[in-house]
Amino acid sequence: MTKAELIDAITAKLEMRKKDVAPVVDEVFAQIQGALSKGDKCTFVGFGVFEVRERAAREGRNPQDPSKVVKIPAKKVPVFRPGKDLKDAVVDADISK
Repeated sequence: MTKAELIDAITAKLEMRKKDVAPVVDEVFAQIQGALSKGDKCTFVGFGVFEVRERAAREGRNPQDPSKVVKIPAKKVPVFRPGKDLKDAVVDADISK
């Protein structure tokens, strides 16, 4: 599902105009992004948790020349952990369609 498809689905479900729904969806994403950029967690009970984790520095190998070692610096990465309700919905879903 893309952002446009999400907006269309909400528009159809709530019988609202697309121009009223789009700014709300944009603002939800902006608020999550803003919270994560400050290092905060975004917890949505039953759905999941967005958070930032520190990925440790490590050494990697150049796939074209495995003898060369490359230092990969530490960095922060956004992570999503699904909640119980979301996990249960995915497990019970028939995705073979």
